[in-house]
Amino acid sequence: MNDQSVAEVVGRTLAELGLAHVYGLVGSGNFAVTNALRDAGVGFTAARHEGGAATMADAHARTADAVTALSLHQGCGLTNAMTGITEAAKSRTPLIVLAAEPAGAAVRSNFRVDQDGLARAVGAVPERVHSAATAVADTVRAFRTARQQRRTVVLNLPLDVQAQPCPDAPPAPAVPSLAPSRPDVASVASLAAVLAGAHRPVFVGGRGARHAGPEVAALAERCGALLATSAVAHGLFADSPWSLGICGGFATPLAAELVADADVVVAWGASLTMWTTRHGALIGPGTTVVQVDDDPAALGANHPVDLGVCADVAEAARDTAAAVTASPGYRSPKIAARIEAEGRWPQVPVDDTSTTARVDPRVLSARLDALLPAERTVTTDSGNFMGYPAAFLAVPDAAGFCFTQAFQSVGLGLSTAIGASLARPDRLTVAALGDGGFLMGVAELETAARLGPPLLVVVYDDAAYGAEVHHFAGADHATVTFPDRDLAAVGRGFGCDGLVVRSVDDLDGVRAWLDGPRERPLVVDAKVVADEPSWWLAEAFRGH
Repeated sequence: MNDQSVAEVVGRTLAELGLAHVYGLVGSGNFAVTNALRDAGVGFTAARHEGGAATMADAHARTADAVTALSLHQGCGLTNAMTGITEAAKSRTPLIVLAAEPAGAAVRSNFRVDQDGLARAVGAVPERVHSAATAVADTVRAFRTARQQRRTVVLNLPLDVQAQPCPDAPPAPAVPSLAPSRPDVASVASLAAVLAGAHRPVFVGGRGARHAGPEVAALAERCGALLATSAVAHGLFADSPWSLGICGGFATPLAAELVADADVVVAWGASLTMWTTRHGALIGPGTTVVQVDDDPAALGANHPVDLGVCADVAEAARDTAAAVTASPGYRSPKIAARIEAEGRWPQVPVDDTSTTARVDPRVLSARLDALLPAERTVTTDSGNFMGYPAAFLAVPDAAGFCFTQAFQSVGLGLSTAIGASLARPDRLTVAALGDGGFLMGVAELETAARLGPPLLVVVYDDAAYGAEVHHFAGADHATVTFPDRDLAAVGRGFGCDGLVVRSVDDLDGVRAWLDGPRERPLVVDAKVVADEPSWWLAEAFRGH
């Protein structure tokens, strides 16, 4: 133990603290710390690009609800990963970025950039290991911030400090979980009074309620509330017959109708963005809006609220259930029958626009939903297509949907799927991508083929950046349209299985793959019609 370096102590300390997994691309600057993590028993996944590694780590942390790490070379390794780090920071993912840094004296190093400034610019927390004497304390501080505050932390590791001997470094002290904050008595009484007077209450669960599904559902049962989620919490109430699914742009016509007609809307750990509220259109002028969140800065930040409750969501729901008067609320036999008959997108009739060469993406998605096993993880990239898999593909619970779209970046979907699949290898993972995002992140197909997770890659291929085509209707689209390519052949070139789909009958190939050993990921190049923007995109453009 006496001949340890600081890099080795940092790796050992993170392992002792319970780091779930580490992703990265290894260069000279992060070689020692990565191997120290591996030697201490932390699993490591090598990606083909730092940007892919960042999103894999982000998705793993979200799916497993655990602190993960990203290991990077100094300078360019960090800059290559910045889009993924930005997404993680905006989503409050508990992630530690182990970023090597040029030695303090190497002021003219080609790798020298302001790594602290980069972290701050995208909303991450910059930290640093300062010396051998402080190595354990600095590492524990970074881990504590990531776990207790759910923040993305960039832990800079200067090369000269990494190499310092660190004799007799102490073991890592325990990082306790913080006790959840209880709501004050007055807030509970106010919320109970609002719910007691509600005839049509709707609860919207967000990311901050993913740990509190049973408590929120129990309160909804007591006061007769219907249940919905923001996109990132899709699946939270999947086992309830009173679930409306996603609220907002991806909402079914029935969900939009019932939410808009609510007299009380309670947001549980949901920030009520323009996406969740359809630019406010789903909140009626006479609707009482309540927001429950453990971050006081979140209350009313995106939409005005009549009552803000600053507390842990589970604690607030539990205390309010004990105080509220039981009521049937919005739950009636008529509403139950409508939810059963109209509550999911595959139940909504569509005019099939499929041709002999291309398939309607709604019909494709509905058929996929029927084919896939119930135990699944769905991930989606960004683009015109994204509403189809997000809305049509059911998920078993909140861990079954990983939505890396806080930064709205195209190209993160494949890496999201790889990270989620390694966090939940017991489930089939579905990566739903557009052709643009697929080709942006295509290097990670090698990672998928090398690792061999149960992964289905479905490319909604319209040979274009469809959002731009539809956003700039009537304009010259030469800059955003491309020749049609055989993306299934691209998948086979990386070592995956490949299938071109031009009709729902071609999905028999997916069925055969599902029934088989699934030894390799399957890339489905689904040639989809793209004559008009998806329903959600037309709404989303109002925010541009």
